[in-house]
Amino acid sequence: MKRIYLFFNQFVIFRKILILIYKIYGKKPFAWGYDQYKWELIGDILCDKDMLGSFAEKNLPENIGIGIDERVVEYGWIFSSIEENKSEKVLDAGSVFNFLEILNLNLLKNKKLTIFTYYPETVSYNNKQVSYVYGDLRGMPFRDEYYDKIICQSTIEHVDMDNSIYGYKIKNSGNKVVKNYEYLKVIAELYRILKKDGMLFVTFPFGKFENHGFFQQFDSEMLGRIKEFLKDKGELEVDFFKYSKNGWNLCKENDCADVISHNPHTGMGKGDDGAAHCRAVCCIKFSKK
Repeated sequence: MKRIYLFFNQFVIFRKILILIYKIYGKKPFAWGYDQYKWELIGDILCDKDMLGSFAEKNLPENIGIGIDERVVEYGWIFSSIEENKSEKVLDAGSVFNFLEILNLNLLKNKKLTIFTYYPETVSYNNKQVSYVYGDLRGMPFRDEYYDKIICQSTIEHVDMDNSIYGYKIKNSGNKVVKNYEYLKVIAELYRILKKDGMLFVTFPFGKFENHGFFQQFDSEMLGRIKEFLKDKGELEVDFFKYSKNGWNLCKENDCADVISHNPHTGMGKGDDGAAHCRAVCCIKFSKK
């Protein structure tokens, strides 16, 4: 069924109809047309040099991504630091680039892209010279200092959690309500395989600590452990985005202290602001010395 859906989704008229349905019925998160609308918006952002410049300059326009999940700012933040036409080895640690809307970007031309994830997905794009490697992020089969850029977008919050929702049968500690610190092993691995002068991008849901079973929302204490590991190893920059009924915008760490996520699978934390999923994200950019 998913393959059939993906087949029809290639046609512009089909996507436009779904987007129209989404708009007519009130732009409700994850309703018919939500994905098509979201990806059209993300595509517009990533192809707009002025918009990417606003991410780089930390001066976003208002009302970005009303009713849309955190991907809309995560991609913009990451790609504002990707140089076009520069030959580089790039690792997508978590398979967030495995979409045609991303792989077709001019910003990824001349990049040797590897996608690392736990298990093969429904669709892959070997014809675009993308390499796929499967395994556990806590122990990757790459040599030291191999990649120029590493992206780990909204992934470490799932490490050692109950990922059965994605069809993975992995031993985990996701049923516990306590914090899980296995993500620090991933940070250590990403640091190991990053070249000197290379750049690492890590994003995750942020605010009040929450354990949703299949993911955990990080708080300042958990972020602090990442900072502590990286602080003497290079240059570290941390940004925060927060969602409101007016969309996404930049904020300070303290502004996120009491933020809770909306779990679309259980309805927990839904609220009346139209939040699709997380209401705040932390974005770490690290340059290895």
